[in-house]
Amino acid sequence: MTQQLYIRPIGLTPSPQSEEGEAIRLGGGMVYAHRFALIVRQNDKILSRERVSVANMQDALTCLPADLAAEGAAQWAGLQTVHAPLQCGERTIRLDQPQVMGILNVTPDSFSDGGKFLDNPEEARNHAAAMLERGAAIVDVGGESTRPGAAAVWEGDELKRVVPAVQSLSSMGAAISVDTRRVGVMEAALEAGAHVINDVSALRHDPRALEFAVARGAPVILMHAPGEGEDLHACAEYTNPALDVFDWLKQRRDAAIAAGIAREKIILDPGVGFGKSLAHNLAVLNALPLYHALGQPLLLGASRKRFIGALANEAPVHERLGGSVAVAIHGMNAGVQLLRVHDVAETVQARDVWRGLRDGALTDFSELPAL
Repeated sequence: MTQQLYIRPIGLTPSPQSEEGEAIRLGGGMVYAHRFALIVRQNDKILSRERVSVANMQDALTCLPADLAAEGAAQWAGLQTVHAPLQCGERTIRLDQPQVMGILNVTPDSFSDGGKFLDNPEEARNHAAAMLERGAAIVDVGGESTRPGAAAVWEGDELKRVVPAVQSLSSMGAAISVDTRRVGVMEAALEAGAHVINDVSALRHDPRALEFAVARGAPVILMHAPGEGEDLHACAEYTNPALDVFDWLKQRRDAAIAAGIAREKIILDPGVGFGKSLAHNLAVLNALPLYHALGQPLLLGASRKRFIGALANEAPVHERLGGSVAVAIHGMNAGVQLLRVHDVAETVQARDVWRGLRDGALTDFSELPAL
């Protein structure tokens, strides 16, 4: 097996001047990195790990074999990629700061709010409107639960759930993503006014999905999940969860590009909670800055998930607000561009305070007048 290279940011800072300019801006956002681990592995074994500064990165890459040096140059550029805004109809979603994606589940069995909005279109509409009013940049509509053990959904039922919700949101002028694995639902949702395809199978479940995504040209969210077929949580075997997820996302990114999807249309999601134990989830979350090296905007969907309860005295789903906001802030500190959450108002407030702190950190206090 060939050797593989990873550039993992390990030293983050809220401002470049705190490192005297020796820091790069991660993903065009409000987080800066000044120290990195240059990792080489082969056959799932770490061969070397070198700490490298911004100033020394080019020299460190030059010392590598040609193929690794080329990969390193691509990852170094990926870490610094400034991402264009998402255009969702008349709405422009800037990706130079964290944006909040609100969850609207129109399902009977989703782990958090299954059944709450399925048979009550008015309540679903009011909830969606409230998320938009409280600062959600995008609303993500899903008609199939993908929690562990959830039953498969017939496409006709998924269509009946998703399309009316999308139409309602479209009438509000919302930016809309559709959370589905099926081309029939993707097509109907886009026709009804959706703008983004959010596929938890990374366009693997439906054999027509890649071709369809190319033809429609809509932005796509590709999420890591180890399983194939109906059970996305199966086959969860890792030697190094953070690096294995990186390799998997890289492969799906490359497959999408090879199929004809424009690179600027691809968003990546490390799939927290999908086929991952508590230890796996923590490894991936602690490695979030690494995934900027793939050169795509990142989405984090960790809201109310099981691992939060496991870390908080087995708190039930509806008592995981504090943990969900904590993980969202962790994602912001890692430079994640999109946060998929149930609790929009609280996450937006946390984001706004976080952004205020980041804006303040960019001020050179040595030049402020004395009080």
